[in-house]
Amino acid sequence: MENTLLRQTPLFRGMTECEIEKALHGLNAAERTYQKGVVVLRAGETTSRMGLVLSGGVTIESCDPWGKRTLLSHIGSGQLFAESYALLEGEPMQVDVCVSEDCRILFLSPAGLQCAEPWAVKATRNLLTITARKNLTLSLRSFHTAPKTVRERVTAYLNTEALRQHKREFDIPFDRQQLADYLNLDRTALSKELGKMRADGLIECQKNHFALK
Repeated sequence: MENTLLRQTPLFRGMTECEIEKALHGLNAAERTYQKGVVVLRAGETTSRMGLVLSGGVTIESCDPWGKRTLLSHIGSGQLFAESYALLEGEPMQVDVCVSEDCRILFLSPAGLQCAEPWAVKATRNLLTITARKNLTLSLRSFHTAPKTVRERVTAYLNTEALRQHKREFDIPFDRQQLADYLNLDRTALSKELGKMRADGLIECQKNHFALK
């Protein structure tokens, strides 16, 4: 396991190499690889392990009984998923975890945090911070999907990304279909509105790259 890579992730932040080694053992770490399109975890299942994306990415998606899918978030390299379900023993998942690009995932069992070792104290503190950020992300999605018009939703999302990345030209973690799903929009309507915004001189965009004018 590349400890240099792990030290840069939010979960292992502040740990020494020795502490990371102990954490990997204590959390019963196991690495797996997945190809794009694979569903790693399904709604209705339970899990005792959380996943840390080492490379590539996954999306968190919700599917209603009639097959309509809603993209909730993108989990990229260094980020965790399913940590809340792993901590709440027996809680059925309400979402699917889908591989959006070929990826490597490190699965960890949070049950190992129930000790007084220095690495466990640091990991627990880091996990609390990660959970707080996840809650903020969910709140932001509500903010992005609340506006009634397509343009208002797109503008709200792009403004958030510009503020988060501290620049007016940036890449977003979604392709066009994923962005439509995230904003709860029809893809055709989204593409049409992006074209209008470009014609109005508000944005420039190419695939997942945007520039605010």
